[in-house]
Amino acid sequence: MIDRKHQKIVFAFFMALMMSCIMSFVISVFNVGLVSNILYIWLKAWLFAFIVAFPTITLVAPVAQKLVNLVLKEESNNT
Repeated sequence: MIDRKHQKIVFAFFMALMMSCIMSFVISVFNVGLVSNILYIWLKAWLFAFIVAFPTITLVAPVAQKLVNLVLKEESNNT
């Protein structure tokens, strides 16, 4: 197993893997339809999308977390 200190990078890896998979498939089908070689087209697009998505998520995630913190209310400790 991977040590917890690498949590952010592991999260970015799996998020990039899943999002690039879904988005590249949807965009490939949207652009070319369900053609006979859609699997090849999609896998080629997925590889490229993942190569872009992984470093992008590692750079953008901290900014997104700061934005989330700005728009969410602080929890009150009044119970």
